[in-house]
Amino acid sequence: MAIEVSIPTPLRGLTNNQDIVHVAAGNVSDLINDLNTQFPGIKERLVDDQGNLRRFVNFYVNGEDVRFLDDKNSVVKDGDEVTIVPAIAGG
Repeated sequence: MAIEVSIPTPLRGLTNNQDIVHVAAGNVSDLINDLNTQFPGIKERLVDDQGNLRRFVNFYVNGEDVRFLDDKNSVVKDGDEVTIVPAIAGG
């Protein structure tokens, strides 16, 4: 079993148009690194130069916003569902 990651439409060009991918990871940071191994270039869209999650990209582990858990160090395990949601702004 693995961790299921839902990929938002704007990033699907990097995942060969897959909306769901599977990774092996112990936390969100590892998850991002595994995604980048499978789909080179995706990491720079998700984290800044310091390796912190970008402000306009939200990660949810089983429906919980990682910013209210342990941010990029939030634990993930086999069977978890992670959703990546780009923030939308407008007026």
